[in-house]
Amino acid sequence: MNRIKYLSLLMLALLFLAACSGEKKNPKWLINEVMTNNQNNFTDDFGQHNPWIEIYNNTSRTQNLAGMFLTTDRNNPKMYPIPLGDVLTQIKPHQHALFWADGEPFHGTFHTNFKLDPEKENYIALYDVDGKTLLDEIVIPAGIPADKTYGYTVDGFKYDENGNVVAQQLERVTPSSNNEVVGENPKLVYLKEHDAEGVTITLTSMLVVFLGLILLYIVFRFIGNTAKNLSQQKAAKSGKLAAVRAQSQLSGEVLAAISAAIAELTEAEHDIESTILTINQVKRNYSPWSSKIYNLRQLPK
Repeated sequence: MNRIKYLSLLMLALLFLAACSGEKKNPKWLINEVMTNNQNNFTDDFGQHNPWIEIYNNTSRTQNLAGMFLTTDRNNPKMYPIPLGDVLTQIKPHQHALFWADGEPFHGTFHTNFKLDPEKENYIALYDVDGKTLLDEIVIPAGIPADKTYGYTVDGFKYDENGNVVAQQLERVTPSSNNEVVGENPKLVYLKEHDAEGVTITLTSMLVVFLGLILLYIVFRFIGNTAKNLSQQKAAKSGKLAAVRAQSQLSGEVLAAISAAIAELTEAEHDIESTILTINQVKRNYSPWSSKIYNLRQLPK
C-alpha cells in the first residue's frame, strides 16, 4: 500500500510540475501567414487582389473551422462567424485554410465581412465556437511592403525556446502552402543568392543543350558511317554489279556510261554478223538443191 501511495504522489507531483511549466505550447489553430497589401500577388476566385489570412491546422487530426469566429476587434470576438455546412471547412492535419479579408461575406465561406488596412497595425484573432475562448491571435505591423507577408517561417511554430513569438516579415509568399520548403536544394539557394538575374543558370542550360546536340550529331554520324561500310562490304562479297557502285566514288552518270559501254562491247562479240553470208556444211545423203520435192506442186490440204 505504501508503494502504491508513493507512486500516486509521484505522478501527482509530475502532473503539477508539468502544469506549472513556463514553456508555451503552440496553439492547435494558428494564424500562420497574413498579407495586408495584395497588389500583384495571389488572386481570389473572383480574380481580385485582396488581403488574405492563412490559418493552419497544427494537429495530427482533421479539424473543423465551422462555427468559429475571426475578428480584428478585441472588443468584438464574434465579428465574422465562419458559416456552417461547408465541407471545405474540414481542414486536414497540418493543412491550411485561406480567408479573404475583402469585406464581401456574400462571396462565400472564405470571404470575411472585414478588411485589412496596410497603413495601420492589424490585430487578427481566432475564437472558438463559444465566442469566448481565444484560440490564436497575431498583430501585423503597419507598413508591410506590397505583396509581402507576415507570419512564421516554419508552419505551426509560434514560439521559440524562450517562449518568444517569432512572427516576422516573410521572404517567401506561400498562400495555402508550407512557409518553409523542406529539403531545399542548397545549390539552388546558392544560385539565388549569387545569381539573382539567372545569367549563370541560363548560360549553363544553353551550353548543356548545345553540347548534347553536338554529341548526338557525332553519335549518329558514326552510326551512319558504320552502317554504310557494312553494307558496302556485304555488297562486295555478293559479287554483283551493285558492289561496284557501292564501293565506287563515281557519280551515277559516269557509272551509267560505263555500264552502257560494257553492254555494247558484250553484244558485239558473236560469230554471225548481220551483213555476212555464212555457209555451213549440211551433212545429208542427198543435195537439197536437186530434191524433187521442191519442184512438185503440192496438193492442197
